[in-house]
Amino acid sequence: MIGIIDYGLGNIRAFENIYRKLHIPVKILTKEDQFSDVTKLILPGVGAFDHAMKTFNSSGLREISEKLIFEKGIPVLGICVGMQMLASKSDEGKLDGLGWVDGEVKKFDESKIQFDTHLPHMGWNDVKVDTNSLIFSDFPANPKFYFLHSYYFKSEKNENHIAESEYGITFTCAVNSNNVYGVQFHPEKSHQYGIQLLENFAKINS
Repeated sequence: MIGIIDYGLGNIRAFENIYRKLHIPVKILTKEDQFSDVTKLILPGVGAFDHAMKTFNSSGLREISEKLIFEKGIPVLGICVGMQMLASKSDEGKLDGLGWVDGEVKKFDESKIQFDTHLPHMGWNDVKVDTNSLIFSDFPANPKFYFLHSYYFKSEKNENHIAESEYGITFTCAVNSNNVYGVQFHPEKSHQYGIQLLENFAKINS
């Protein structure tokens, strides 16, 4: 059962619709007592880092999520700001991140971006993926995904880096540490490759 954490931010219904079309059991989680039969978690997110952290921390869903992730080993996938929240901190805000993956969130250096519109980074980009990673299983080496962001995850450990893209610099756009995964792009807006990634995530064993 895929559980989508609904703390008020993110494209909740888009993920639910994709999983229903794939005939994969899914439900939206708004209360602690709904987590009992969940085997995978999705942490979506949009907007500013501090707002997302404050909203998640006050939702009543962080404690049960961390219990399942770190005590029961349930896989979790952070998406967009949901990925950035996995870090310890962000240039965008002052609040602590979740600290589930070693790293911090940095703002793109606009002086290195050779486009008329510097930020946000918006649109389709090639992504160089580690096809040995479970979420990129059976992918080509350079699929395209849809991005919308001005900050990126700077991973502290090379072994946690599973995909990268280019926007002025080469940046990490997907991470994995044990059962914790994160992607900066929007799989729910990325057509066939986004659907394949979400399906691959559903197949990961706890």
